[in-house]
Amino acid sequence: MPILKWRMMVITIQIDSLIQALSRCFEKDILSADWQMMPLHGGTVGSVQLVTGIAEAADGEQLPYQIVLKIQKKWNRFGDPDSWRREYDLYSSDLGRTFSDAFRWPLCYHAEINAEESECRLWLEYIDGTTGLDLTPDMYELAALELGRYQGKLYAEQPAVLQSLTNLSHADLMKNIYLHYRSWPLVYDYIRSKDCEFPPHVWQMLINIDEHADEIFAHIEKLPLVLCHRDFWITNLIYADGKFAVIDWDTSGWGRMGEDLASLIADEADVDHMVECYQRCVPAYYKGFAEYADVSPFADDCVYEMILLAFGYRLVEWYLHTEDEVEKKKHGDTLQKIYEMKSSPSRS
Repeated sequence: MPILKWRMMVITIQIDSLIQALSRCFEKDILSADWQMMPLHGGTVGSVQLVTGIAEAADGEQLPYQIVLKIQKKWNRFGDPDSWRREYDLYSSDLGRTFSDAFRWPLCYHAEINAEESECRLWLEYIDGTTGLDLTPDMYELAALELGRYQGKLYAEQPAVLQSLTNLSHADLMKNIYLHYRSWPLVYDYIRSKDCEFPPHVWQMLINIDEHADEIFAHIEKLPLVLCHRDFWITNLIYADGKFAVIDWDTSGWGRMGEDLASLIADEADVDHMVECYQRCVPAYYKGFAEYADVSPFADDCVYEMILLAFGYRLVEWYLHTEDEVEKKKHGDTLQKIYEMKSSPSRS
């Protein structure tokens, strides 16, 4: 049986698991299948593989297939130690019933967890579509609209499944991560030092958010509590046939209305269109949310402040730690675009 080593992880296929996944995928008995793997995007603590081959059904039909195998090893994310197994827990719940045809996650055909090895394996639907920097501003706006509809519907209806989910990140995760970064001398001292290479208006923007953080968080905490993806950035969005599939739900949990927009707009996004996307995505999100719940008491959306709180110091860290001048410039330009959003209306 072939073995593939990927980023220090040895990947093996359990043929029984593959057969179970394919049987559910095709909704018929699969007797055997050949296979080959190629890596898709993934982190250093996990692996995402595209598995392809020919499956043989009990009736003799030969069925070409593409399926995703995601393997997640146990690791300790700051402030969220059980995130490594969260997707397994969510796929094992009824959360999938809350999605719409236009906004959903990939189907899971088979899920396994090995407690001894602290490892989860998910066999997932492969979806081919537009993602990453190939997304257009129109697609950003539609993603924000569908996100607003999804979160607004859950907020208004409060389905029972939300109360049954025991492994979700906590509502104060964004705040705790911000405070963690702010306590880090490397980034905190840099923007206050004479060696800081950012323009004065950029480092002053970061200092200002620190000085007003308590009152900003007090306001944010009055916004509706919703189920957030918390990693809602462009490479986790797949657009196909006018619909969105959202992948990588391992950071999801309770958060505040609009919090996911910070990732959509600022997390390694298209710098040239950041201000435009901010202008378009915030009103689209609120329009979608308002289809299910009254948003009038929350006219001050705080999305701009959430972007700074979530990504201000993170961009400083990336700027300081990269030796690639192109990447360094991109991080600096992103901070500049966030500054430009300050005088840019987000809603008509």
